[in-house]
Amino acid sequence: MRYVDEYRDPQIAHALADKVARTATKPWVLMEVCGGQTHTLMRYGIGDLLPQGIELVHGPGCPVCVTPLELIDQAIRIAALPSVTFTSYGDMLRVPGSHSDLFEARANGADVRVVYSPTDALKIARENPARHVVFFGVGFETTAPANAMAVWQARREGLTNFSMLVSHVLVPPAMRLILQSPANRVQGFIGPGHVCTIMGFREYHELAEEFQVPIVIGGFEPIDLLEAISMLVAQLEEGRAEVENQYSRSVDYEGNLPAQKVMREVFTVSDRKWRGIGEIAESGLVLREEYAAHDAERIFHLDPLQVEEPRECISALVLQGQKKPIDCPAFGKRCTPMTPLGAPMVSSEGACAAWYRYKRHA
Repeated sequence: MRYVDEYRDPQIAHALADKVARTATKPWVLMEVCGGQTHTLMRYGIGDLLPQGIELVHGPGCPVCVTPLELIDQAIRIAALPSVTFTSYGDMLRVPGSHSDLFEARANGADVRVVYSPTDALKIARENPARHVVFFGVGFETTAPANAMAVWQARREGLTNFSMLVSHVLVPPAMRLILQSPANRVQGFIGPGHVCTIMGFREYHELAEEFQVPIVIGGFEPIDLLEAISMLVAQLEEGRAEVENQYSRSVDYEGNLPAQKVMREVFTVSDRKWRGIGEIAESGLVLREEYAAHDAERIFHLDPLQVEEPRECISALVLQGQKKPIDCPAFGKRCTPMTPLGAPMVSSEGACAAWYRYKRHA
């Protein structure tokens, strides 16, 4: 077990990069799945340490970035209702809908509040029985257990003034979509460490075997990612396609079974639209029928919307590893963190925001 400082040790980092250079005899394209990993890779310039033939591309692992445009519009509609207190994590407030965002809704008088957990939203509902409190439940498998527990607790307490607008998505179906694409360039994946702390890595074996692609579950420190890259390159050079676990200090094969249990009790798997990508079969979670009284989509009778992304935004290609943010003509000009065209420029975990912060002058 390393001490924390060792996970950022420059000597260890250079030794791992040298190991990759000695191992690689061919060019390889690797994708990190998680937005937190993207942030670390960009912040520490890990791509610059690697030999020229090792290319890192970014995946759809930012939940803010893949929340459907239509759902942002629905959130704004709900928030504008006079009896509603709309609660959300702060980074969702700046995600652009088709015409505005939740910040603008708040400026126009909507009761929109930033919370740090779904339990904060529950507390607001308890303290304000005359208001209907909606929590924007966004995220991958990582945040699903806490959100499921909040809904479970609301039902247990009989909090009829609490509901959740759910936008949960699942990682493996998105990886499958990328691998099935005729335009796919990805030859190996750094698997999502945070997701796997909840889910384990059992379900990734099918992907590795079916598509003959190596997957290494990686952590979030620079040394974690360099080790994962080294493990992937070794597999590729040896012609192996296996699932390996670099992040063993936090992830085991089965994952967090109690967390999975509460997820299964409250949510069920459904098709889900991903922003910029489109609908992916069985890639989302929705509330089960017995929790319908806490489902904001049902309570507010939301009609389906059909809206289009800004035409010049290439976020769909970025999220699938087919383009880099710098390939977008609007990057750093018409699209910045203060004036985002697409969600990947909003969240700190978004690839476009990471490139803007760390690479725009490179």
